[in-house]
Amino acid sequence: MRGPIAPPQVPLSVSRAESFVDLVQDSADRLERRWPQLSGVDFTVLEVPTSGNGGGSGPGGQDGWDGESVPLGRFIAARGDAPDRIVIYRRPVEIRAKNRDERALLVHEVVVEQVAELLGLAPESVDPRYGQE
Repeated sequence: MRGPIAPPQVPLSVSRAESFVDLVQDSADRLERRWPQLSGVDFTVLEVPTSGNGGGSGPGGQDGWDGESVPLGRFIAARGDAPDRIVIYRRPVEIRAKNRDERALLVHEVVVEQVAELLGLAPESVDPRYGQE
């Protein structure tokens, strides 16, 4: 019998990048149930932060990275028609996590930290389980 080992909807056929996007979206959905105002926030995944003088959205580069420490995520305030945006950087997060469970926990912590910045609250106020899982 010839054909794919597993159908497309089975995790065997999901790439690491797609799996990471799912982790970010799961975390965002979880927080949105508690904070409905997050429904208008754009949650985005980028491979890595960039630096340079590209005239981007923040000091030091396109995404505001100064080139010193490597950020795991970033909050970008709304401008014009663009909504508030939370960016999670996949490669820096993956490097710091040893396995899928650690990666899921770290993704959630980074999302909580960025949402806390957006809302002007402490991460523990955004998610009472922050730092305890």
